[in-house]
Amino acid sequence: MKEKERNLSLEPYLTAVLAKKARNPVVLDLRGLTSIADAFIICSGRSNRQVMAIAEHVQAALKKQGIRPLSVEGNKEGHWTILDYGDVVIHIFFESVREFYDLEGLWIDARRVGIPPELPAAAESAATENDR
Repeated sequence: MKEKERNLSLEPYLTAVLAKKARNPVVLDLRGLTSIADAFIICSGRSNRQVMAIAEHVQAALKKQGIRPLSVEGNKEGHWTILDYGDVVIHIFFESVREFYDLEGLWIDARRVGIPPELPAAAESAATENDR
């Protein structure tokens, strides 16, 4: 099977990110461009606290599914957190920091992956269940 044809399941990662209302999520398919990851999920929080809350929620939600990060960086100040899950790397930015680093522009050759329209609703439902 060719590298581009290999299926990459992003649903658990996206559901976790969207459950805390991350803003402007973008998924970049990096297969064939780099060996560091197959995909980047890039999103924003409106405040430092939201950035930290998204990162903490993602880790907890994925841990329940047996998915653990290889490393976590930058969650202390809430400007930018990186959750490295091997094939998938999640970047959670404070909005102004995201604009400054412009990862989407840096990886302009990466294919953007659409987020299935039903996923935000599923994520909201999962967030409500977790709050009970």
